[in-house]
Amino acid sequence: MTRTYLRDPEVIYRLSFGIARHESDLSRFGKDEAEVAIRLVHACGRPEIAPDLAFSPGVVAAARSALGSGAALLADSEMTARGITSVSVRTAILEARAEPGQTRAMAAMDLLAAHFAGAVVAVGNAPTALFRLLELVDGGAARPIAVLGFPVGFVGAAESKEALVASGLPFITLRGRFGGSALAAAAANALLGLGGDAP
Repeated sequence: MTRTYLRDPEVIYRLSFGIARHESDLSRFGKDEAEVAIRLVHACGRPEIAPDLAFSPGVVAAARSALGSGAALLADSEMTARGITSVSVRTAILEARAEPGQTRAMAAMDLLAAHFAGAVVAVGNAPTALFRLLELVDGGAARPIAVLGFPVGFVGAAESKEALVASGLPFITLRGRFGGSALAAAAANALLGLGGDAP
C-alpha cells in the first residue's frame, strides 16, 4: 500500500514553521525573543505555549554572545544534553550520588555549581534541579549568564519556574507545568543559532 505524505525535508521544514508562525501570537516579543519562541513552539507542536513563555530583559542577546565566545553550556540531564547539537555540553547526572532527602538531580547541580560562572544552564527535567540551582546561587555560587528553565511535572515544576522568574537571574522559561528536555534543548539550540533564522 502506497501512502501519500510529504517527503521533501525542506518543504516540511518551511511548511511546519509557517504553520507555527501563523498559529502563534508572538506580538509581545522582540525580534530575538520571537525567534527563540517560535523554535520552542515548533519543538513541541503547541502554539498555545506562546503566552506562557517568559524572557528576562536582554537574556537572548547576552546568552548568544556568551555562547559565541565559548561560554560553557551545562545541562541537568543526559536527555537535555543529547538534544543540544554542535557543542560540548557538561552534565553530572551520571556521576551524581544523592544524599538522604536529596534527589539525584539536586546532587548533579551540586557537582555543576563550580562551572556556573558565565555559563548557560539548561534545565529540562526535574524541578528539584532548578530549585537547587537557585539555592546554590543564593548560597554564594557564581551566577550563570542565563538559565533555561523548562522542568516538567505536577509537583514543583510551575513553582520552580516562578522562583526562577523572581530570582533576579537572567532566564528563559515556560510558566506552568509543561516543559521537558526537548524544550530546554530547543532553547539552547536557538541561542546557538543552529540552522540560522527560522523561516
